[in-house]
Amino acid sequence: MRKTLIIFFIILLGLGMPVNVRAAATQSEQPKVNAILFWSNGCPNCSQVLTEILPALQEKYDSRLNILLIEVVSAEDIDYLYSLGSDLGLSKEQISVPFLLIDQTSLIGADEIQEKLPEVVEKYLSTGGLGYPDLPQADRMLPKGIAFTSFEPESLLIPQTATATKATGISLAWGIIVFMIIALIVAIVMILRAFQGKPIGKVNRWLDIAIPVLAVIGLVVSLYLTYVEFTSTRALCGPVGDCNAVQNSPYAKLFGVLPIGLVGAIGYIAILVAWVWRRFKTDALARLAGPVMFGMALFGTLFSIYLTYLELFVIHAVCIWCLSSAALITGLMLLNLPALTQWLAISDEEE
Repeated sequence: MRKTLIIFFIILLGLGMPVNVRAAATQSEQPKVNAILFWSNGCPNCSQVLTEILPALQEKYDSRLNILLIEVVSAEDIDYLYSLGSDLGLSKEQISVPFLLIDQTSLIGADEIQEKLPEVVEKYLSTGGLGYPDLPQADRMLPKGIAFTSFEPESLLIPQTATATKATGISLAWGIIVFMIIALIVAIVMILRAFQGKPIGKVNRWLDIAIPVLAVIGLVVSLYLTYVEFTSTRALCGPVGDCNAVQNSPYAKLFGVLPIGLVGAIGYIAILVAWVWRRFKTDALARLAGPVMFGMALFGTLFSIYLTYLELFVIHAVCIWCLSSAALITGLMLLNLPALTQWLAISDEEE
């Protein structure tokens, strides 16, 4: 009797166990796809991916999709990302955040991630799943990552309205670039008139004082951008543009080495020195200070037009600090235009 009961108990236990075992086996054998998303706080496209696109995909695939989030914060992080992109055959100009890496496939930007990621996930699920990308630079950054399922956007993301912010920044950038082009046209016309002996009259005293005032403001802006670049901190952008996307782009450094902000700071300091020399000296250099300041401001304006073009058509993000500097240097060019025309209009006898 006792043996019969033991056998009966074993049979009951056997009937109950397969359900759990099969469930566990199914769970463990379920194919999974692992991907990495590189993102930066303050980036509207990153915010869109993290709050709108990925939640829907995570809900659809549940545990079959694992996304590791790696925030790009420091200059070292940016260099790693560029190196990773280089391993994939991408140039610096092609790399930006959000940057999603799945196997050897890179999806860059919110639109590309939204359009192509579901198809790529389905592809790898159907072939038995996929581990994290086996790349040296990716391996270095993996310890910094957090699972998307543990991500709390409300506490980590900088509050912003991506569409409104981007639209406002783009509109302002267009306004600034039009202002710079008109200022260049005015300068060309006034220079031609100066060659005909028709210079612009001397500027009022308060307009002359505006030169160092604008230069000091420009210097503060440039020094702030230099600080952001060297310390890899997040720029304060306010409701206009995406400063961090611009600062993280390869165009934030001249020749890939010298921060653009530092170049601007050197230019503003040079303008201040020239103005002080003209103000307090009466030698030949003082007479050349006006044309020299115009030349420096002209170069800065032309360079600012180029940078604003990059923001509008290449980076697809604008920086309010960069636009402010562009407006300031253009204003300095116009303020120094009268001195240049007077210098050009001097006759041979007067010389």
